[in-house]
Amino acid sequence: MIGLIFGETNFPNEILKKIKKRHLKYLIIDLTKSKKFKKDRNSHSVSIGQFGKIINILKSNKCKKILFAGKVYKPNFSKLKLDLKGIYYIPRIIKSSKLGDVAILKEIISILKQEKIKTISSLAYNPELTLKKGTYSNIKPNKQDNKDIKKAITTLNKLGKYNFSQGVIVRNRKVVATEGKGGTEKMLKKCKSKKFRNQGVLVKFPKKKQDLRIDLPTVGLKTLKQSKSARLKGVVLKAKKNVFLERTKCIKFANKNNMFLIVK
Repeated sequence: MIGLIFGETNFPNEILKKIKKRHLKYLIIDLTKSKKFKKDRNSHSVSIGQFGKIINILKSNKCKKILFAGKVYKPNFSKLKLDLKGIYYIPRIIKSSKLGDVAILKEIISILKQEKIKTISSLAYNPELTLKKGTYSNIKPNKQDNKDIKKAITTLNKLGKYNFSQGVIVRNRKVVATEGKGGTEKMLKKCKSKKFRNQGVLVKFPKKKQDLRIDLPTVGLKTLKQSKSARLKGVVLKAKKNVFLERTKCIKFANKNNMFLIVK
């Protein structure tokens, strides 16, 4: 039995499809605000503060392994439903939340480890959702693009381990924006420019010392469309350290819009 702790985004849906296809036994701890998995008979809608309930569900179903997928947003701690273990553990969650949403997940992993429940990679059942090194579009970056890519990668490498950024946008060797708590979508919206067209790059790499079992940089068709809207020329990912959704649609979109899509 595998425990699936699901948050927002479409990534959990892809995992669930694969697990059902393989006829594996599973249960879902649904942490989404909309309770999007409530129709699944194996789903349990739980507050992030109900640690006793979460642990009891996992242990009573003999779940020794769990998998995290999807984004878990910082909750309103004053409105959380808490059980006894929640009251015990919540100070640790509040403290970790100051470092960002991902830090909350890391703290939950630490708590579950104390309960002898192991966390496995979010790509354990979907290795096809990550990309190997190479160029996936017909368009390849030119000299100017490569300078922008190099600048973006150097910028990300210089960020501290507690920085929120998984992404940076560079245009004409100038850093236009780095990803903040608002995520990639908010960053791309800030970078729309009437002056430039089909120029600049979005680079999304894992953060320094990131737990690669969770929160890998995720790119899908929505990201490509937003990058096009921001008038960027391409997107760059880190080999085997990404989640890439809707691969065929993304490549088709990139080719149609003269964008490059490469993996370093």
